[in-house]
Amino acid sequence: MSTSPENKKSNALIVEIRAGAGGEEAALFAADLFRMYSNYAKSQGWKQKILDSHPTSLGGLKQIVFELKGENVWEKMKYEAGVHRVQRIPKTEKGGRIHTSTASVAILLKPTETEIKIRPEELKIDYYRASGPGGQYVNRRETAVRITHLPTGLVVTSQTERNQLENKENALSILKARLLEIEKRKTQEQIAGARKSQIGSADRAEKIRTYNFPQDRITDHRIQKSWHNIDKILDGNLDPIIKKLSKILK
Repeated sequence: MSTSPENKKSNALIVEIRAGAGGEEAALFAADLFRMYSNYAKSQGWKQKILDSHPTSLGGLKQIVFELKGENVWEKMKYEAGVHRVQRIPKTEKGGRIHTSTASVAILLKPTETEIKIRPEELKIDYYRASGPGGQYVNRRETAVRITHLPTGLVVTSQTERNQLENKENALSILKARLLEIEKRKTQEQIAGARKSQIGSADRAEKIRTYNFPQDRITDHRIQKSWHNIDKILDGNLDPIIKKLSKILK
């Protein structure tokens, strides 16, 4: 196993986006971030596969986990890990007040087949019916998968596919990525990619970037740099931000 993801030329990673503080508005912001990364991935020629998704009835996302695969994907995405904060008037706000909400992003290296080995007896696998917003069943069969890794207590799920086998494979991909991160954190505590430090508690104060809609400004607090035209950036025009981060934080 390599000693640091910084030194590993990986062409595949797993991204987790979770709604944080702010209720439904946080879920809507999580969906905006997913759209931003999806469009950016298309512009880079990367392949994307959704591994797990928990949408809300208003079009937001409580959580989404997806894989990105392609050239330089780790080098370009690694600085996106952390808590993202949005300041705007929510669609659900009738009084015109500006709300502050958060969503957390974790960037996990996808392990190779030889990096993480899991024995069958270490897993507890449950199957259940996949459900969508409002409790409506996506299908009548138990195709959703929940896997518990008994030695660590980690629990992962997948319900995006229509059959058990594909959902099981997706869930195992998520589990292996999380186990690899734990392994790397044990051997190198200073690695900034540790999932716990990336996500934190998703509190409003723990932020790497603020998306301020009233001022049409995105600020990255790690380098004290701002950009305008939020809508264009959320449409996937991330290159200016990623290039600046790569230059300063490299």
